Amino acid sequence: MSSSTSDISLSNIPTPEHCTADFCLIPIGTGSASVSAQIADVQRLVERSGLKYVMHSAGTTLEGPWEKVHKVIGQAHTILHQQGVVRIQSDIRSGSRTDKIQSFEDKVAAVNKLLGKE
Repeated sequence: MSSSTSDISLSNIPTPEHCTADFCLIPIGTGSASVSAQIADVQRLVERSGLKYVMHSAGTTLEGPWEKVHKVIGQAHTILHQQGVVRIQSDIRSGSRTDKIQSFEDKVAAVNKLLGKE
């Protein structure tokens, strides 16, 4: 039996235990087309976070507890703001599931299996 969300206090709605999130931070108004220095700083933060991650050509995929994953993304904004970047736009895709925990490697492996690239 499901109750409507209007019957539940927002503080009683938990976030998912586990998630993956793919994010790409876009510093705006830095005066340079290059953002590699900012990306390197974000990667240093991600490495220190203890989360499972992979950097790719268009962003970073994080995996772990919902609150920690999204906190690190917010912290990435903060470290760039502290460096003088006044505006940051982010693309974030978050996913969760309740039937099983599936890592980002598992997802890639499932597709590679279908492609015969095991």
